[in-house]
Amino acid sequence: MDHPAVSDLARQRGLKEPPPALFQAIEQFNRHKFFECHETLEKIWSEEPGEVRRLYQGILQLGVGFYHALQRKNYQGATALLQRGMNYLRPFTPIYFGLDLAGLLIATNRALEQLLLLGPTQIERFEADYIPQINFIESELNIAYLQKKAQV
Repeated sequence: MDHPAVSDLARQRGLKEPPPALFQAIEQFNRHKFFECHETLEKIWSEEPGEVRRLYQGILQLGVGFYHALQRKNYQGATALLQRGMNYLRPFTPIYFGLDLAGLLIATNRALEQLLLLGPTQIERFEADYIPQINFIESELNIAYLQKKAQV
């Protein structure tokens, strides 16, 4: 379903409309459903020929990094993926498609700092509370996100 608010805002910024599956991926990320988020973003990423594919890769890699931290207790994998994901997202800051990427990077960096403090021998102490949420800045996109969320 097309949401006029998203389309209008995207056109004002000279951006194409975000793919509808992006809303689903963000919901999955925010619920810590990182495997599902990976699958959703991989499909979007693989179909996108433009530079915005790096945005999808960045979010995907953050999710996989948090999966490695929480589920697999893989310190090296978690820290490497979080750093790589943040690097992919930096060119799109502070806001892209209404996503608060600056806030996401700050919060992800805090989580990464926590991982680094714990180190590989204490990674089991890393808690889900450290994982940030992906938020929308512009109210029009937030409304569209909430409408999509209600449909998921």
